[in-house]
Amino acid sequence: MSAYTPLPKERGTKRGMDEQKKRNMNNDHDDVLEPPTNFSMVEDGIFRSGFPQPSNFPFLQSLNLRSIIYLCPEPYPEENLEFLRSQNIQLLQFGIEGKTEPSVSILKDTILEALKVLIDVRNHPVLIHCKRGKHRTGCLVGCLRKFQNWCLSSVFEEYQRFAGVKSRATDLRFLEGFDTLLLRQCLYSIIYQYQGYGSNKRRLLYREDNLQKPQTMKV
Repeated sequence: MSAYTPLPKERGTKRGMDEQKKRNMNNDHDDVLEPPTNFSMVEDGIFRSGFPQPSNFPFLQSLNLRSIIYLCPEPYPEENLEFLRSQNIQLLQFGIEGKTEPSVSILKDTILEALKVLIDVRNHPVLIHCKRGKHRTGCLVGCLRKFQNWCLSSVFEEYQRFAGVKSRATDLRFLEGFDTLLLRQCLYSIIYQYQGYGSNKRRLLYREDNLQKPQTMKV
């Protein structure tokens, strides 16, 4: 009489299937790229979001960023700085207060300086972010849209889509009053370059002469 006692076939098969299912779920989880809150593409080479967390680093890596425009006055976290160093991403900080409303003149000057950096294609691909990706980021993107000759109602609609119920009337008034002529006067040395991709899309680039380099933070 044989001493071999086979395992119950159904139970052994179910256990094997459960283990394989668990491994597949883990693999799927590893492959998921998680974007920062309020992430969106503004246009080719320009992105916006809330403050990136470590869980977002693999996603940011997939964007092949060259620069980050950071719109908060607080120091950048060391963990984020280490990520930027590892990816050779430059950090460009333009500190705008978020809890207290800055004066219109300070906000205008800061946004203007950030815009000069934003439209320089040598800084692209670039990510713009503040804390939540709503108000400060919305103001910068809104001013960019005015420079791109968007109508005011479209500028407001985009701002409100990201700000949601926390839309600020002061931000909308700032966007309405922002004079893009200020930027055009500062950037008289800009030349327009057409980079095809099949669309003849207009792109902006500084000339090498008379260029004031933006202040960068060492990361």
